[in-house]
Amino acid sequence: MQLDIDYVRRQFPAFDEPSLAGQAFFENAGGSYTCKPVIDRLTRFYHQRKVQPYAPYEASRLGGEEMDEARARLAAMMGGETDELSFGPSTTQNTYVLAQAFGQWMAAGEAIIVTNQDHEANTGPWRRLAERGIEVREWRIDPETGHLDLADLANLLDENVRLVCFPHCSNVVGEINPVAEITAMAHAAGAFACVDGVSYAPHGLANVADIGADIYLFSNYKTYGPHQGIMVIRRAIGAMLPNQGHYFNAGCLYKRFTPAGPDHAQIAACAGMADYFDGLYAHHYGAQVDVITQARAVHDLMRDHETRLLQPVLDYLSAKNSVRLLGPREAEARAPTVAMAITGSGETAAVQLAERGIMAGGGDFYAVRALQGMGIDPDQGGVASEFRPLHQPSGS
Repeated sequence: MQLDIDYVRRQFPAFDEPSLAGQAFFENAGGSYTCKPVIDRLTRFYHQRKVQPYAPYEASRLGGEEMDEARARLAAMMGGETDELSFGPSTTQNTYVLAQAFGQWMAAGEAIIVTNQDHEANTGPWRRLAERGIEVREWRIDPETGHLDLADLANLLDENVRLVCFPHCSNVVGEINPVAEITAMAHAAGAFACVDGVSYAPHGLANVADIGADIYLFSNYKTYGPHQGIMVIRRAIGAMLPNQGHYFNAGCLYKRFTPAGPDHAQIAACAGMADYFDGLYAHHYGAQVDVITQARAVHDLMRDHETRLLQPVLDYLSAKNSVRLLGPREAEARAPTVAMAITGSGETAAVQLAERGIMAGGGDFYAVRALQGMGIDPDQGGVASEFRPLHQPSGS
């Protein structure tokens, strides 16, 4: 089965937008265009349900039901329980809140492990815990390849480590890390595992049970939805960490790490992401089956399509002496986020690409530590693109 790209494009109003005609969008790593089911649900909420939810009157009751629907459907697709999934304003904010909780729970002298492969959102908040006397250990990438070696992690793990934080894949290196192996190593040492899935989730939602993550975070606005962050926190650790929300919400798992009031409309609209994935399955495979089987099938459908598109790009860049391709040269080993170091400014190159109708970005992509770890000047940065099944050239 191959992805029907014409069907996919019909689900995104951006492809019918005259102002985008002749443009090729290759900056999905910074955020994706939104699919029609999400837009429709958001519009309906603002038109019909924009009231305080969960009251007995009809508009409020329906608004609350739509918020609950989004949580339940997305949690099920990821192999979690409904109340293990929380929404927040962004992944950066969600990680910050989690770091505060761990900072209260951990004792001085205990340790966490972070990497220098991460986007700053999943490393900066944890590193600040050193100010509280918590030891921060850095799992460093290979300076040539950007690879994280499991043997290096083994050398960092001991009885003092309480948490291992790492990316499912880096937004500049692109290599898909062996999450299940890493989480198993952390658990064997008595530590929890926090996985940043921001750069992986757009290519298929992860099953948290399969990969063993205690915490998994990603951004809805990179998975065809509104600007929210999602975090799945397994019950064992969520109930153990100190409550960060209102004290009277401490008994509700999905409210424990949401100190601010949630964006009701955007949460409700997130059910449109599930609508889109369900529609992809139904179009390609027919009758609906259980949600986990469907999610895995859609994941594989998207990965197969983007892998076939990506390999010729990697081959081309690998053959160019004028650029340094970051990360693996084999499409199967990486997400289709392609970053390269070039001579001169990445931002200048992005301007030149824009003149040719190619929408891409240049800079450090909030992965300053990863670039420094590979000997690249963050002030020069590089050029990054992300190849996905939906955002190929429209109108050209």
